[in-house]
Amino acid sequence: MGIPESQLETWSHQGSIKQSSDTYGTIKKALEANTAPYNEKNYKVFLQGSYGNDTNIYSESDVDVVIQLDDVFFSDITNLSPEDKEVYDQAFVPATYSYSDYRRDVLKALTERFGTEVTAGAKALTVAANGSRRKADVIAAMQYRRYTSFKSAYNANYDEGICFFNKNNEIIANYPRQHSDNLTTKHKATTEWLKPMVRILKNLRTKLVSDGLLEAGAAPSYYLEGLLYNVPANKFGSSYGDCFVNAINWIQQEADKSKLVCANEQYYLLWDGSPTSWEKADAEAFLAAAIKLWNDW
Repeated sequence: MGIPESQLETWSHQGSIKQSSDTYGTIKKALEANTAPYNEKNYKVFLQGSYGNDTNIYSESDVDVVIQLDDVFFSDITNLSPEDKEVYDQAFVPATYSYSDYRRDVLKALTERFGTEVTAGAKALTVAANGSRRKADVIAAMQYRRYTSFKSAYNANYDEGICFFNKNNEIIANYPRQHSDNLTTKHKATTEWLKPMVRILKNLRTKLVSDGLLEAGAAPSYYLEGLLYNVPANKFGSSYGDCFVNAINWIQQEADKSKLVCANEQYYLLWDGSPTSWEKADAEAFLAAAIKLWNDW
């Protein structure tokens, strides 16, 4: 029978954005305070995640914020030629402002404004919800560069992302701006079906978890966005039901899953043991549960 179009249409709606917008404004103001220890350095603050990409649903409450320092950067130079690597090594001097120093300073700026409502997690600095303010996860990030060529400090090609370190001091690099830009481009290419379909999958995931058919945390929103990003634009349109069937059938029957990419196009979507990719077993569990829900509705 399939999930009724009326239910899919309800699931397609975007959640409230006023509280998230107000929360972001409050967090941004705290991070940009004149008293912040990094105030005279070059940095920028921006949204990432569901609210930043307009794919938020009503059940979501967290606001994801990035503060990116640009005066210090980390690099991936594995794709450089030996000659370019030699030039790179001679072009820069090690920074004296470490990541741990920077994260400490961001924590200080938040604590000065929100006090004991701030906690430091393994990855993010969390500001607890209070009244109408939503819970916010703040990533203290530094610029990240994946170089493809390096002739000099002023003649180089690289993809710019962000990076931070987890509790095990492992570097995690990602590309939120590419992710957001690529989603918007694909959304337009699908005549604006993509983002509502992302919201449908996210609401469907919520029901699967609530019904005990999927483990909580098995299908993060970031990966659901990536999953639909890979689906050809001509599979979207007509109705939400057709979009769902066409997308799932393409993923299960036509796609080479080993070549699916994250929406940022910097990483493979399905890759075990990577902090920036979806575990294959979790992806298959979500797809199987989604298909079962559709067939048994």
